[in-house]
Amino acid sequence: MADLPSDFWAGWITVLTVVSFLGLAWLVFSVYFSANGHADEDSPVWDETLREGSNPAPMWWFWMILALMVLSVVYLMLYPGLGSYSGALRWSQGGRLDESFATYAQEFEATRRLVLAAPFETLHDDERVMESAERIYEQNCAACHGPTGAGQAANFPNIVDDDWQWGGTPEQVEQTLRAGRQAVMPGLAAVLDEATISAVAQHVIAMQSGAEVAAGDPGQTAYATYCSACHGADGSGNTLLGAPNIVDDTAVYGNSVETIATTIANGRFGIMPPFAERLDDAQIHMLVAWLTRDSSP
Repeated sequence: MADLPSDFWAGWITVLTVVSFLGLAWLVFSVYFSANGHADEDSPVWDETLREGSNPAPMWWFWMILALMVLSVVYLMLYPGLGSYSGALRWSQGGRLDESFATYAQEFEATRRLVLAAPFETLHDDERVMESAERIYEQNCAACHGPTGAGQAANFPNIVDDDWQWGGTPEQVEQTLRAGRQAVMPGLAAVLDEATISAVAQHVIAMQSGAEVAAGDPGQTAYATYCSACHGADGSGNTLLGAPNIVDDTAVYGNSVETIATTIANGRFGIMPPFAERLDDAQIHMLVAWLTRDSSP
């Protein structure tokens, strides 16, 4: 409450709170202590003997409501509740959070510095660090990449193997985590007809299997014209461009002729969000260690 954006809203909330409280006090006291201007004999009678009357609720209700009102006044004096007034105790949710961060930093900062300075090989052998890193993964990454990091839904890649679209070295993985990635596979349906797209897809399958391609094959010709600049003449890809290897058995969206043809026709524009502002340096360092723990040296 003490961090309201303007004095207007702080004042408006104060007025509403005070007026509402005074209105409630007036209502309670008028019910219990106002004079009864209508005699009981003038009240309508229902069902021969049932008289409407105007008797208030039991007095213990009054004392309970009064106690709650006094407690409310004490609360508003001690804690934020009246616009920008911060209360006698100066308590705030933001202040409590700052205190928690300060306590956390005091208790764990030395350990965090050691973790941040440690090489990945050392962290790989530290079970406690790997358990902490796995929890970081579960909280931030598992929703997309699956509980084990093996990918899911034919949209999110496996991130615990050695096949990384933008490179799998610790430095490249860290860059991916910090800055995120944006796939830029353009769709070619505007320049290639369905028959040519299907021929390119079949050519990619042939490249994966190592089968020989006949001279003048339309798929090979179209691949050389539209695809080789990014994926290479041999299909091995280019990590600098984020162009994946398309001749291995790893494919995020599937490896069938139909799926490859859909990719060629419509393109792919997957987004990996950046985590530089969500995770601190020590958390990113541990997460990189966890993701690369099984990678080949």
